[in-house]
Amino acid sequence: MFDPVIAPSGTLLGLLQRGRGDGTLHALTAPRAEALAALNHCVLRDPRHDWQVENRSLYYARLYLDLSGELDEIERHLFDAEDVLDTDESRTGLALAVLGHLASYGRLDALALLRRYAAVGTNWAWALDELALRDDDAGLRALAAPVLARFPVDAEGEAELAAAVRDAFEPRPWRLWAEDPRESIGTRVRGAQETGSFDRWQRQMRPAGPRPGWSVQAVFDWAQQGLERGALLHVPAARCLTAVAGPEDRPEIVEAARSGGDGARCTALRYLTDGNDPDALDLVEGAVATGSAVVVEAALDAFERMCSVAAVDRARGWAHRPDPLGAAAGRMLACRGGAQDSELVLGALREAVRGEGPDAPTLWTLVDGTGRLGIACAAPVLRHIYRETASSHLRGRAARALAATDPSFAAGFAVECLWDCEEFTREVAARHAETGDARVVDQLRRLAADPAEEAEVQTAVRSRIGPDMPAV
Repeated sequence: MFDPVIAPSGTLLGLLQRGRGDGTLHALTAPRAEALAALNHCVLRDPRHDWQVENRSLYYARLYLDLSGELDEIERHLFDAEDVLDTDESRTGLALAVLGHLASYGRLDALALLRRYAAVGTNWAWALDELALRDDDAGLRALAAPVLARFPVDAEGEAELAAAVRDAFEPRPWRLWAEDPRESIGTRVRGAQETGSFDRWQRQMRPAGPRPGWSVQAVFDWAQQGLERGALLHVPAARCLTAVAGPEDRPEIVEAARSGGDGARCTALRYLTDGNDPDALDLVEGAVATGSAVVVEAALDAFERMCSVAAVDRARGWAHRPDPLGAAAGRMLACRGGAQDSELVLGALREAVRGEGPDAPTLWTLVDGTGRLGIACAAPVLRHIYRETASSHLRGRAARALAATDPSFAAGFAVECLWDCEEFTREVAARHAETGDARVVDQLRRLAADPAEEAEVQTAVRSRIGPDMPAV
């Protein structure tokens, strides 16, 4: 999937693509046709940079409800000829998830679309998972024949069916179908269930990888072989070293960390830093200066995992470096530094935004550290990140940091956060938003009564509105 094109943050489309609460608030005051056009654009062209972890479906479904939006555009998207040509589940996943939420809110047209797509669509498994949570038994049983018809009655088809049953995210439909008295349904599904269970048992009985009887060199060789076929195995290899290496092997491991092949070097660095070896920090610095890109990344990751006082002290000395090690040092201080490190963390935060923009991966840790250390003068930078980032997860972290550093947060961003796409951000808002605004009171009550809302959010809301309180 290509990276989505995100509209400017000041536009209605840009707000909705980011999943910001202001997107909903602006859409409800914009002309309905304009709001629905922007909403459909988001649902049919997934705007998430990481669609597997960022939330948008409940956010968009709620807006469809508020706008009484029709589903014609979603229907055309799902049943377009492109559905056969582009089988990537990211093309239709967001639309199907939105339909699932709408079905849970009682939209029968959404339920009908899900049933129809599960019967004939390419991404049928996703639609079936949505239905497994929302449809009744009769609706699911009616899908047994069209779904099983996808799998030919031959060895290859039965193997594909067994894999589909084994890997199903929601097992409810398959369990219902296994009870079907028809041989073409019940017997096939039960056979597929048995085959899937046997496959799992076989995988468990044939573990891959080194075993404690192996030598240190054998572990290094295994890590290198993995690297050569494109698999980074230095982390499990380092755990294996813990089992097979003794004190007498330390010189060999240190030498591998200093000048070994990439697989061995990554493994040795991880092993030595995890054990707080006295030479580990010098070896990390040397690896960053002389290693390949794979070694540098492994060295930085290993360094950032260290929790020793010596590592934090070294980070203070490295934080001014204009290289990846300096950036890693800033992240370490954000996680483990004290109040005396506030200037260094703030400098790292500003440098990351200037150099890499509001979506830089390093900002996740730095934003968390800014909030942890309560760096009040970082609020302007945090507000910029909040507004501009395309990552709803990073925006949620910025909101939490602002709650700890910005006195204006409760009356400002916290209000719109009640409509945010991420449940964590809504939880932060529920705990901090000032209730002088009537919209806040109404939204808190709506969240408390919404069965689709996450339990953590409702707990936060109820901490603000008790059963004996007439108003918030």
